[in-house]
Amino acid sequence: MKKLNIAMIGYQFMGKAHSNAWRQVGRFFDTPFEPVMKVIVGRHEEKVKEAADRFGWQEHATSWEQTIARADIDVIDICTPGDSHQEIAIAAAEAKKVVFCEKPLANTLSEAEQMLDAVKKNGVIHMICHNYRRAPAVTLAKQLIDEGQLGELYHYRGTYLQDWIVNPEFPRVWRLEKSKAGSGALGDIGSHSIDLARYLVGEITEAAGLLKTFITERPLPDGSGQKGTVDVDDAALSMLKFDNGAIGTVEGTRFATGRKNYNRFEINGSRGSVVFDLERMNELELYIEEGPNSGFRTVLATDAAHPYVSGWWPPGHIIGYEHTFTHTVLDLLRAVSEQKVPTPNFEDGVRTQKVLEAIEKASESKKWEAV
Repeated sequence: MKKLNIAMIGYQFMGKAHSNAWRQVGRFFDTPFEPVMKVIVGRHEEKVKEAADRFGWQEHATSWEQTIARADIDVIDICTPGDSHQEIAIAAAEAKKVVFCEKPLANTLSEAEQMLDAVKKNGVIHMICHNYRRAPAVTLAKQLIDEGQLGELYHYRGTYLQDWIVNPEFPRVWRLEKSKAGSGALGDIGSHSIDLARYLVGEITEAAGLLKTFITERPLPDGSGQKGTVDVDDAALSMLKFDNGAIGTVEGTRFATGRKNYNRFEINGSRGSVVFDLERMNELELYIEEGPNSGFRTVLATDAAHPYVSGWWPPGHIIGYEHTFTHTVLDLLRAVSEQKVPTPNFEDGVRTQKVLEAIEKASESKKWEAV
């Protein structure tokens, strides 16, 4: 089997998730390539070496520029904070590598558009990691919608709730700095809800928005005792209009006390509805109008006939969060084999970035903003 050499830039939360996906995909699925975990890149020699040893990478490096220039590297997997996505992705595209990037695509629409231009200009395969599309229950919902079983779509309600920064003494980490993260809850978790809305319902044409920062200063993470300004949103609310006439709402907050990773959506159509909750990710609530005795039923999306499940366990043996990344890199490998651009890709990233920007504008203008 032909080998495909992977270089991953970044090694923390997403680096851990991506490493596991690259390590496991060939063990459970028939892949067109053998992905080789060639080199992991980080700024700090000691820490990136430890990550390489722990996650199973053959080599480690501290220069992403030198790594991209290597002739033996085929895929660049970008797991760094958003402020570096543009520079790394453009360099990878110019080096004719496959470019795989964490979400959101960039910190600004302009950066995202430059990234899209680069991959198109250089004719390289590109993908953005919106892994929740590849939870089997979510992909099943997409199939049901495409088959018309829900009828005409009316409503999308996306909710993504966390609580990890409720404590005012929690330090001002990089996700709370606009220069590094681009935005707060809006881009970090709201982008997932928006991507799912686009994937399942359709393109978004207008947005209204409200952004709120509850704690504007936090202790610096260096232990100095000094405080730094929080210049991103803690919570984001939006109303959406779709090009097919449907309407929607998206709420993203990191101040929902008691909620750890509550990523939920409900879609209502003329003939039925679907409901998904990431914290019960193997289940899809389904309602199909069938007369006075019809009602919601819970589909356990663990049968071999359900998307991706045939590679795992017998029916009823549930899978988890990490498997959504495995499914994502599986589809990337297949796309590389077919020399096709998979979805979601940088085009999707730009379109989602346009929605994020419209919500930010609407929060300032107090008006509906076109996407």
